[in-house]
Amino acid sequence: MFFSGKKPPGSTREDAHLAEQRANQPQCQSNAYKLAFEDTDFLLRDELRPTRLQLELRKPEMVLTEHGVKSTVVIFGSARTKDPEVAAAHLADVKARIKENGTSDTLEAELTKATHEASQSYYYGEARKLAAMVSQHTEKDKLVVVTGGGPGIMEAANRGAHDVGAQSIGLNIVLPFEQRPNAYITPELCFRFHYFAVRKMQFLIRAKSLVAFPGGFGTMDELFETLTLIQTHKIDPIPVLLFGRKFWEKIINFKALIEEGTIGAKDTRIFRFVESADEAWAIIKKANHLKDE
Repeated sequence: MFFSGKKPPGSTREDAHLAEQRANQPQCQSNAYKLAFEDTDFLLRDELRPTRLQLELRKPEMVLTEHGVKSTVVIFGSARTKDPEVAAAHLADVKARIKENGTSDTLEAELTKATHEASQSYYYGEARKLAAMVSQHTEKDKLVVVTGGGPGIMEAANRGAHDVGAQSIGLNIVLPFEQRPNAYITPELCFRFHYFAVRKMQFLIRAKSLVAFPGGFGTMDELFETLTLIQTHKIDPIPVLLFGRKFWEKIINFKALIEEGTIGAKDTRIFRFVESADEAWAIIKKANHLKDE
């Protein structure tokens, strides 16, 4: 019989505690005798995937609600983008080795890579600056920065919030690489996911703006899902800002998509290009009716 409207005689926590004190007999030691929600082997069975999907959605949703997080600004970008100081130090080191030992194919390749990383590190600095701007407004209009929780642009954005003493969210995911959360996420708002689909849904549930810095497959995946949801009216329009027109127009030929008839000209109005944190913040601020302090 299910209890309805009345508290059951024993709480779930109490029952779980009692279950730990199982009698020392074969029946009680069997996995079959474990409470279902404490049986990890059972929860990890393929048949329980729907339950795990629900749990993975509900956990961060409940925690964020408990922490009063209502509105977010999502910041995406490459996990490989370097801190400007780190990138500059690496470039200087490569140049010093070439000066001391002479050049080689290996060193020339390293120099090319280090030069590119130093150039791309501009985006790290701007993501950090933007996140600090987003995080510095009044409590009434509070926007919280959310990232994928990893290194690179994600680290920069969480770091920007941390710089100004604000909380920020990290939605990390189990991967063969880049899976450790960066050190700047608010620990109580650092989540770990198994399912990409649930993680992407969690990115957008509270999103009031989305900023996509140059990135790879993961950035493209998250960006295009958002564009599709707006295009198909599955979510309300929000500012989608592509940081760095030169990068994005080199990587994605939006004009060709229009010419081929696979998107309409009006679809390119779903997003805007920006070149600086100041420009991005001005758009986000206007869209969310925020005033300067």
